[in-house]
Amino acid sequence: MNRINWLDMLRGYALVCIMLDHMPVSVLSKATLTNFALFDAAELFVLLSGFLVGLVWTQVARRDGVRVAQKRFLWRSFQVWRAMVLGAVIMALLSALLLHLGLRHTAIWNEYANMVTEAPAVFAAAVGVMWMQPNLLDVLALYVVLIATVPLTMPVLSRWPVLFALASALLWTVAEPLNAMLPNQRREGGFLFNPFGWQVLFFAGAAIGMFRQQISQRLAPYARWITVASVIVLAYGLAYDMLARFGAPAKPLRDAMGGLLGPIDKWSLDEARFISIMAASWLAATVLSQPLERLADTTGGRALALIGRGGLWSFAVCVWLSVLGDAAQMLIPNEAAAMRFFVDVVVILALWAAAALWMNRESWIIHLTRRQRAS
Repeated sequence: MNRINWLDMLRGYALVCIMLDHMPVSVLSKATLTNFALFDAAELFVLLSGFLVGLVWTQVARRDGVRVAQKRFLWRSFQVWRAMVLGAVIMALLSALLLHLGLRHTAIWNEYANMVTEAPAVFAAAVGVMWMQPNLLDVLALYVVLIATVPLTMPVLSRWPVLFALASALLWTVAEPLNAMLPNQRREGGFLFNPFGWQVLFFAGAAIGMFRQQISQRLAPYARWITVASVIVLAYGLAYDMLARFGAPAKPLRDAMGGLLGPIDKWSLDEARFISIMAASWLAATVLSQPLERLADTTGGRALALIGRGGLWSFAVCVWLSVLGDAAQMLIPNEAAAMRFFVDVVVILALWAAAALWMNRESWIIHLTRRQRAS
């Protein structure tokens, strides 16, 4: 599959945002996506994941047949599930080590450390059956569920896209009561990231990946109006978020704007967040595509793209670095913002280095093997 560098860059950016947003006293977390839009890195990650699924499914199904594509994504769902379980166990063990060293951290619930040290098999099993979804990895639990449906849903989407879209939208309207029926450790039941709600964004991305040329042709006559509407939607979300920083004086105006938006519910994916991320995706695919391509060709853009191509490994590492970075920043006094900024830079560089090692792992293995033979 031909890589789209700026999409890899955006996926890497989403992972960096996820990492920083879960470090409560991070300096750079004040500049992540969630501060300037109604949506955040979770929506960006899920939409891009869906797009890549649609793109890969189409290419594999055309070249090798639907059966091969189904087997490929069944295996992929197992890989995502495995990464979730191993990532959770390592994250909990890391938390236990930090607590043993007296390093407090708030990025995750510290009880995970007790669970994994007292009954590691039980902890792993609870994560594996998704009865428990540790924070930071809860979006990966959502991804496991969504990608596990791909062998069944993609053939339907490819054959009856309009009917599929209607069914997906209908499922979205009853997402909350359906999610509450799923057994879970949470008092209210269900997944934190409601799969019945978030599926609409994932499959919207898959449909764009599958039918991007047809969609582009159909919408071409209305492109200017869609672009204007998208700019208005994003500007409205930016203003709504920025007003929160002005406190009580701006509250009446923000409340009035919120009345037009309706309830903002990230966990079941409300309409405002969905429309906002779709507006951003339109602008990215049209008027911003060339600037994004140029940005992806810069040093920073290539570094983010490398993180994005790291896939599950990059996601797991960003989770572990969130815990480590949070513990380091908790040692720094509030007035030492420069030191906290330094920790932010270090964890970003560490995420890039981990992705680089992973992407070049075969050459490293060959190099180490040759050295061992030579010695």
